[in-house]
Formats: sequence, C-alpha cells, structure tokens
Amino acid sequence: MVAVILGGGRGTRLFPLTHFRSKPAVPVAGKYRLIDVTVSNCIHSGLRNIFVLTQFNSASLNRHVSNTYRFDQFTDGFVEILAAEQTHETENWFQGTADAVRKSLRHILNTNPEYILIMSGDTIYRMDLGKVLEQHLRDEAEITVCCGMVGEDRASSLGLVSVDAQSRITEFHEKPPPEELHAHRADPGLMRRWDMDDPARPYLASMGTYLFHRDVLLEMLNDMENEDFGRQLIPNAISRRRVHAHLFAGYWEDIGTIRSFFDSTLDLVSDQPKFDFYDPQSPVFTRARTLPSSAMDDAILNRVLVAEGCIIRRAEVHNSVIGIRSVIGDGSRLENVVMMGADYYDDDRQYRDHDNIGLGVGRDVIVRNAIIDKNARIGDGVRILNEAGVQNGESSHHWVRDGIVIIPKDATIPPGTVL
Repeated sequence: MVAVILGGGRGTRLFPLTHFRSKPAVPVAGKYRLIDVTVSNCIHSGLRNIFVLTQFNSASLNRHVSNTYRFDQFTDGFVEILAAEQTHETENWFQGTADAVRKSLRHILNTNPEYILIMSGDTIYRMDLGKVLEQHLRDEAEITVCCGMVGEDRASSLGLVSVDAQSRITEFHEKPPPEELHAHRADPGLMRRWDMDDPARPYLASMGTYLFHRDVLLEMLNDMENEDFGRQLIPNAISRRRVHAHLFAGYWEDIGTIRSFFDSTLDLVSDQPKFDFYDPQSPVFTRARTLPSSAMDDAILNRVLVAEGCIIRRAEVHNSVIGIRSVIGDGSRLENVVMMGADYYDDDRQYRDHDNIGLGVGRDVIVRNAIIDKNARIGDGVRILNEAGVQNGESSHHWVRDGIVIIPKDATIPPGTVL
C-alpha cells in the first residue's frame, strides 16, 4: 500500500496563515507542521512509501519534508515530494484533488502498489491505517472512506455520508448548505450499534482519507470529469462501486479555518487535550533542530506549552502555545495566544533594519486572543486586545478572523500601537 498525501489548495479560509505557505506547512503545537501529523500517522501504521503532492505556495512545505523525512540506507521506504509539473501530456496545473493524483500517477505507479491510500495533509488525528486496509479486505470493498462524527458547526464544510447496516455508503453530499443539514443526519440507531452515537455530533462526515484498489482508482480517474474526490469522484462511485465507510470514533480535526486552528491549538494546554503530542507509543516526528533549552527569568507561566530556544523574561503567559525561538520581553502579558516563534535569532543588523524592534514580543506588551505568526516583531507598549469586538477585518499589519487577531508572518507592529 502506498500513501498519497494531498498538499492542499489555496487555503483561503485559513488566510493569512496561508499567505506564504500551504495549509500542511502551517506551524502547530510550537515546533511541528501540520504535515508532520499525517506523515507520522503513516510511519506508525507501517507505511513507508509516501508521496506528498504539492502545488500552491509549496516552497516551505517542500523544504520541510525534504529536510525532515530521510530514511536510512537500511530502510526500504521514502517520503517524496511530487510537485505539480507541466508535461508533454498536460500543461495545466492541478484542477482538484483527484486531478492532482491523476497527473501524478506515472510516479505513484512506479512503486507497483496494489492499494493506494489518499490522505489530506491538513487534518489532526491518530489512526491505525492498517485497520483501514483490514476492513477494506474484509468488506470486499473497492473504495473505503474514513468517516467520523461532527457537530453542526463543522458539517456544512465537509462531505456528509449516509451508510447502511453493512457500513456501505449510500449517499455522499459534499459541503451541503446549512439549510439542508438536517436531512443528512446520521441514523442514530446505526451509530449506537457501532458506539458512534453522540447527540452533540449527529453528522457522519468524510475525513478526506480514501483507500482504493489500484485498478478501481485508475478506472475512476480515466473519467476526466472526476476532478475532485469529494465533489465528483466519490459521489459518482457510490452507485457503481462497493464504497464502504471506515468508522473512526477518535478525535479528528480538519484545520480549515482560523477558528478551528486557534481552538485546536489552545486545546493542547487543557487538562485533557483531545490530541496527545506526548503519546510515547506514537510520537509526532518533525525536523530535528539544534536549539538551546528555553530560558525563563522571573516569568509567570500557567497552562503554557513552550518550545525550544525561547527567552521569556519577567513576563506573564497564560493559556498559550509559544513556538520555537520566541522572545517575550519584560512586563509583557500574553493570554490565549498562539505564538509561532521565529526561523532565526536577531543579529545587530537585522535589529537596526527594523527600527530597533526585535523579533518577538517587546516590553510591556499586552496580547489577548491572538495568533502571532513567525518572525513577527511587536514593539514596546503595544496592546493587541480587539476591545472593539471586531469579528472580521484587516489593516496593513494585522487581520481579524472570527474575532481572533492575527499578526501575519514577518509583520512589524510599531511601539505603542493599539489593535
């Protein structure tokens, strides 16, 4: 079985975090990228032949994957980037998720796989993918779609599924409008039978993970109208193919919006986080860095995740995730903040070039309910509080999405600014 991880499209709902990077390259949990969760899932499930398909804003994702996942000479496997390319057969870029796989088939088929697992690179979950193949064979399925329960707040942004008593998919509706949601609720009797019934999450949704028998996938991709798995290929296959659901009862989150990213990240500092980065049986792998230990001097930290290489001096940080190389100055206070950190430490020239505003958070700064992207510089005395309660807006140096203030990558906030 070969795994094909989709590198994501424009990521418009996650903008401005996707201004300079693709969704799977978005930093998460202080030191990782979203793609690390998916690749680690594959490795722990025994998958060693892994392709990552990339196209939009792909430079940082390509660099991260290439620098991180290198199997040694005694391991038969690879994690290989397949970037969108123009060929003699086609000069167009990927037109959808299925089209991305179609245009990459000549590379994928070189591994001679019997089964092809298609995965999204921007979801957070931990699943034994070997069990998906076991059920696929047991059900004699031609296509298996991994599915989980979701609430009404997420249902209209996902593909909703109906199944029969044998877990065969009978209907598939991609991103139905909110007014049609009620008609697509899962059968509570069937969900109870599989210990999946949850009144707070009454919808069964596709997780964007599909297992195909090779020949079935090739035949479906021969139909050029099938450009996207959710919009065309899976709905078209239901009446003609044996399409089954693999029901997953664990935690999973599609990181599709600023709100979902913010909430799932801050959940990591709760008493019982829904996703455990500390699981000794299946750790999440990422790029190895030679960073020093974080230094804290007379700082107050409460429910905080701090990555390597940080410097926090006489500051207060509450309910926040602090990324690599973050600097937080004297007298500052951060509450409900996702701070992604920096790619480097300041030197004297860089400090002068940015009007003597250093990387990270300066002195006497107050930040609440915000995301601070990488390499941001926040001057002394800045207030980022959104006291006006703006839900969506933007300026030259900040954005607001779902009431969350976002300081974009490489931004500089002058001293004394109030946002």
